[in-house]
Amino acid sequence: MKKAILDQDSASPLYMQLMRKLRSDIISGVYPVHSRIPAEQELCETYQISRVTVRKALAELTREGLLERHQGKGTFVSIPRIRLDLRSINSFNAVCASMGRKPTTQVVSALITAAHPSDREIHLVEEQENIVEITRVRLADGLPVMLETNRFPQRYEWLLHEDLTGSLYSLLRSRGVEPEQAIHEISLCYASPTEAKWLGVDAGAALLALEEVIYDQEGRPLHTSRQRIRGDRFTFRI
Repeated sequence: MKKAILDQDSASPLYMQLMRKLRSDIISGVYPVHSRIPAEQELCETYQISRVTVRKALAELTREGLLERHQGKGTFVSIPRIRLDLRSINSFNAVCASMGRKPTTQVVSALITAAHPSDREIHLVEEQENIVEITRVRLADGLPVMLETNRFPQRYEWLLHEDLTGSLYSLLRSRGVEPEQAIHEISLCYASPTEAKWLGVDAGAALLALEEVIYDQEGRPLHTSRQRIRGDRFTFRI
């Protein structure tokens, strides 16, 4: 690798300059997904910086999800995380497509079930009304990303007769129903054995938990969504 000395006089710390350079090289394809980036010593010699600086830059890029380190093997470019902007309502399929990823869906269950007290508290259903519950695994390029359970009022029972492997929002929009706004709650949780099986992680692994209430164009609760998400493959923008 040709020497590319960083700007020692810049107000920007050297580790941040190296981060920007490596990030740019990853985005431009100099280092493709799954490729190994140069070893720490080679980066030190190429950029005339200390090993401490290199390690700090690599640690930050690993935290961002751009790199992953394999003990005894080196540092590799990771599969880019899917980024969902919570400021707008977009389907998983649309988000994947915008990033050049291929979305697929496995339907775990689709049924009519009893409402929870919490469903009535948010006025999703009336007394004695049941719930349409759809649980699916969402995948990007064949890799499981999230396990989601959506709960709709019983008037959306027609969904159970549709193809649920695509976008539910496309189905709703075809019937004149527009998801317009949402309330989100994000937290950390740990995978149950069932969640672990569907998401391809160990039981007890840390997951992102997203709980949502989605409202339609008339301001009525449209559905709730409970998502268990692999944080190594998905991230949020707020």
